[in-house]
Amino acid sequence: MSTNKPYIWDSADTRLITTEQVNTIIGLGALFEYATEGILVTDSTGSIVMINPSAVRMFGYNKDELPGKKIEVLIPRRLSHSHEKVREGYSKNPAPRSMGIGRDLFAVKKDGTEFPVEISLSPFESENGKFVIAFIIDITVRKQSEAALNSQRDELERVSAQIKQLNIELERKVEDRTTMLRETLGQLERSKNELSESLQKEKELGDLKSRFVSTVSHEFRTPLGAILSSAYLLDKYIEKQEFDKTERHLGKITESVRHMNAMLEDLLSLGKLEEGLIQAKTEDFDLRKFMTDLVTEMQELAHKGQKIELDLSDVDRFTADKRLLKNILLNLVSNAIKFSEEDGIISIHCKFENDKLSIAVADSGIGISKADQEHLFERFFRAQNAANIQGTGLGLHIISKYLELLDGTIEIQSELGKGSTFTITIPSK
Repeated sequence: MSTNKPYIWDSADTRLITTEQVNTIIGLGALFEYATEGILVTDSTGSIVMINPSAVRMFGYNKDELPGKKIEVLIPRRLSHSHEKVREGYSKNPAPRSMGIGRDLFAVKKDGTEFPVEISLSPFESENGKFVIAFIIDITVRKQSEAALNSQRDELERVSAQIKQLNIELERKVEDRTTMLRETLGQLERSKNELSESLQKEKELGDLKSRFVSTVSHEFRTPLGAILSSAYLLDKYIEKQEFDKTERHLGKITESVRHMNAMLEDLLSLGKLEEGLIQAKTEDFDLRKFMTDLVTEMQELAHKGQKIELDLSDVDRFTADKRLLKNILLNLVSNAIKFSEEDGIISIHCKFENDKLSIAVADSGIGISKADQEHLFERFFRAQNAANIQGTGLGLHIISKYLELLDGTIEIQSELGKGSTFTITIPSK
């Protein structure tokens, strides 16, 4: 049993009450002395007559400072006046109760610091008069945890809303593209009947449609499955508050949506090219800055350890369609990143000679066989060693169409297992 005395004040006799008298008045004994919760006792006038060591430490006072003072000294100044009225009302109809249900309660320390509390009141009466015992808990840590949890929940709701919006936009794009593709296929069928194409042409058309359906179905099924699986697990992890796992699955959903969006952009570009909606518009621009910015942008998308090296040689300004040139290079560099292993080097060499710009994009990736190189620029064609890598087989076909608009050419040098080099040549306009 500790020899420390509880800090008690007898308001009637203006003197300290001994531990033995404490036990006689309220019978708290060791419970009062060693309780981890703050406990204090007030008389019918609201004066503090007893306070345990935990409460003293909680409010930052010395042991002999609080006994004899009004309870309002522990209430924030902005609330002390209203608290007096509440206390007087409670004194008229005392009953055990928890304070602050449905609202926040605050106390104030000696140094003026406010902190959230949870309080329970229990009135009692003895031969010395009427008293109220207050049990006080500092809930600062709980409130901080609740605030952090609420913030995380709000962020998850925001991300979920963004994903929902992305899905809506994606569905709209798929619907628009499906309508366009359906019309295109209808036109192909009508053209076939009107021109009475040969059996070989009909077979090629059938093969093309089969490859299209197979490619699009396969390439959309994989990311859609990933989105569905991650969305299901995301709901479970949010419920269990496993936020590290939710972030991982949000990343998977974002990556899958990005991949599907890229496929849709390829389909849209192909449709516009075939309909003649894209025309070259030349302009004079700073080629050095153009290439530097492009490499910086693509480096952000590179795999772990991959590095993009740029050799600008003597290039300066150039006149061509800047937008089409960027689309061509983005596609070539993206392929180099996709088909190269981690820690690989992707080099871009630019050379301007005889009013022609040559840009070579080289990688040390999986390479392309001689047999596949002959069909590389056909629609929906995928090399045999790239079957397990995401793609629609439209990228190089679209590049070839862009180069036609720029009066340019493209050459390829490649060997299986040793990488590929694509070189485009464009005349200055």
